[in-house]
Amino acid sequence: MKLDDMRESDNVEDRRGDSGAGLGGGGFPMGRGGIGIGGILIVLVISYFTGINPATLLNGFQAINGGDSSQQVQQPAPRSNSQVGGANDPSGEFVRKILGSTEDTWTELFKEQNGGKPYTPTALVLFNGVTRSACGTAQSAMGPFYCPNDKKVYLDTEFFDEMRNRFNACPAGQGACAFAQAYVIAHEVGHHVQDELGILPKVHQAQEQSDQATANRLSVRLELQADCFAGVWANRTQKDFKFIEQGDIEGALQTANAIGDDMLQKKAQGYVVPDSFTHGTSAQRKKWFSTGLQSGTISACLGTFNVPDQQL
Repeated sequence: MKLDDMRESDNVEDRRGDSGAGLGGGGFPMGRGGIGIGGILIVLVISYFTGINPATLLNGFQAINGGDSSQQVQQPAPRSNSQVGGANDPSGEFVRKILGSTEDTWTELFKEQNGGKPYTPTALVLFNGVTRSACGTAQSAMGPFYCPNDKKVYLDTEFFDEMRNRFNACPAGQGACAFAQAYVIAHEVGHHVQDELGILPKVHQAQEQSDQATANRLSVRLELQADCFAGVWANRTQKDFKFIEQGDIEGALQTANAIGDDMLQKKAQGYVVPDSFTHGTSAQRKKWFSTGLQSGTISACLGTFNVPDQQL
């Protein structure tokens, strides 16, 4: 994967080394209408890899159980020692270049395929261990996530080591893994694209009004669409920069395969419960990433909400 020609984004906020300073209150919903420790653990397993913000999943449980999810939204305290546009180490530079490429790609695509409407980029927060978000406490164990309340992506770069070493989510070797890591970032940016298109709030509203099984099915379609948008990003960025090298696509597909709900549940408990899927199967995730990669169009990804379950 070649990044030399890519510009670096200025929308990276580096909180690494802050040690979670300023964390107060917040966290996961508990008490009346909330969920217990067992439910939290289930949500953390579901959210360990890329995809829907775990706070949103928890708020979904809260709403379904009669609680007030809005009480869980807290704005982060000002961080005087955070650097916007910082992160000049190799990991930080990698993230800045990938985020910059998503900004350029989606700005172009919105002009061409979204009626010329402007694209407002997301910001990306790098952190170690724990930090504050407008969706509650962000922790490494959650994996990367997008918070619609502050329109930011949260990422602990140690997650990439987990992908590579613990879950075999991309081939050995930094070169092959780099594109898989870029896919993870592009997936989370895909959720911001959904937010910009008005898809994300509509789906979240529908989830709050649905039973758990229906909410899960909607989540699967949302996640597969974010996979497809990640493929669209790769398609356009390849045209602009010719950055994809031999083995890169295979690495991304291996990652998509490793983080399917069926694979994760088999690893965690030895069997699968399809009604509990929230991200899609390995085959579905590979399919929709490939759909975006081959088409390069926003419209192709809208199909995740337009086809019956058996065709996902």
